[in-house]
Amino acid sequence: MPKRGKKYKESSSKIESAKRYDFTEAIDAAISSSYAKFDETVDVAVRLGVDPRHADQMVRGTVVLPNGLGKEVKVLVFAKGEKEAEAREAGAEFVGNEDLVEKIKEGWFGFDKAIATPDMMGTVGKIGRLLGPRGLMPNAKTGTVTFDVGKTVQELKAGKIEFRVEKAGIVHAPMGKVSFGSQKLIENISAFLETIMKLKPSSSKGTYLKGIAVSTTMGPGIKIDTALIKDLGK
Repeated sequence: MPKRGKKYKESSSKIESAKRYDFTEAIDAAISSSYAKFDETVDVAVRLGVDPRHADQMVRGTVVLPNGLGKEVKVLVFAKGEKEAEAREAGAEFVGNEDLVEKIKEGWFGFDKAIATPDMMGTVGKIGRLLGPRGLMPNAKTGTVTFDVGKTVQELKAGKIEFRVEKAGIVHAPMGKVSFGSQKLIENISAFLETIMKLKPSSSKGTYLKGIAVSTTMGPGIKIDTALIKDLGK
C-alpha cells in the first residue's frame, strides 16, 4: 500500500468512507475533495454482477459523453482515396495508409484514437501487436472499423469513449474534468450509466449494478447508492 500524503489525508477526511452518497452529493464531494494544482480528471468505477470469463457476460461498448472529456483527442485514420479527404474534413489530425503503418513501426504513437476503413484492416493488422497493447487497435465492435469515417472522427473528438468490463467485473472510465462543475459531470456520468444498464446481459442473474464509485485523479473514492439510480436505462 503506497504511503499517502498530507493533502490526500485531508481530502479523505471530508469523505465518509462507509456512506453511500446520492448521485449529486457524490459528484459535489468529489469536486470539493480535489486538491491537485492541475485540473483533475473525474473517473467512475462500476462493479457489475457479471462473470467476464463467459463470453455472453462480457459488457463492452461505447458512449458519446454529452460534454466531452475536456481534452483534445488526436485522431488517426487509416484510409485511401475519398475516405482520406472525408477524414481530413472531419478534423482528423493524421490520415494515411501504408505511410502511417511504417511510421508506427518506427515507434511513433502521437495520437489518442485510431480508425480504419474495412479495406485497410489487412494492412493495419501488420502492426496489431504494436497498437493492441496500447488500446489503439481499430475494432469493429467499438465502431472504429468503418467506412463512415467522418462521423466517427467527429464522435471521437467530441468525447466518445470505449469501455469494457475487467476480469474482476469492474468497468472504469473517465468522465471529464473537475472544472466542468457538477451539472456537466452528472450529465456525462448519467449517459455512461444509461449505456451500461442497456448492455445488461440476459445471462446475468441477480443484482447487475452492484456498486459505483467516483473519484478524481488524486482524490479518494466516493461510493454512490445504486438504489437511487436503478431506473437509469429503462
